[in-house]
Amino acid sequence: MSTSGKITRRLRYMRRGVPFSISQFHELGSSASIQKTLSRLAQEGVVERVAKGLYVRPRSLASMPSIKITASAEQIVKKWAQQYGYTLVRQGVESAYRLGLQRQAPVRTVFWSNGANRTFSVDNEVVAVRHVAESKLRWKSRPEGELLRSFTVTPANSVKLSELKNALSRLKLSEAEVRTAIKKLKAVPLPEGWQVKLEQLEKEMMA
Repeated sequence: MSTSGKITRRLRYMRRGVPFSISQFHELGSSASIQKTLSRLAQEGVVERVAKGLYVRPRSLASMPSIKITASAEQIVKKWAQQYGYTLVRQGVESAYRLGLQRQAPVRTVFWSNGANRTFSVDNEVVAVRHVAESKLRWKSRPEGELLRSFTVTPANSVKLSELKNALSRLKLSEAEVRTAIKKLKAVPLPEGWQVKLEQLEKEMMA
């Protein structure tokens, strides 16, 4: 079977509306033949190129079958990061808002990453990626990571101890997990005032 036939066959089993990388076809032929096939399929409307090296099978809108929709900008960002092995976390302002340390919701979706600055747009949805220091990407999927990122954008003197306790409760941590998170945070450089704030919380917990 030709490279084109192999790719077309595999595409039939791939979910519509979910972005995929060209690298997922590397064993089906040469890079040139794979690129040529996907470019042709994009021209035919079978797939849509949504970013360099990333494609998606469009799906029809249930209420209006004539309208084709692709992946969301956020889905594309996550696939892009996965493709290149980048770390991707939500920006500090979003973490701070989610934890109640800031009251103003972010006006747009921004991710922090160790990859290059990028902006991804799909229709009216815009998602930005901003390169930041590795220190801000610690504990990617851990509660202490979300706390750390919220600390980087929130002055410690603007947060009451009760508000910090409320932030921890939103993370749904046990007392032991809270102590572990505090210990980890105190072991790394923090913005001014946050070391003291965490020590105050520790003392209150031990009282």
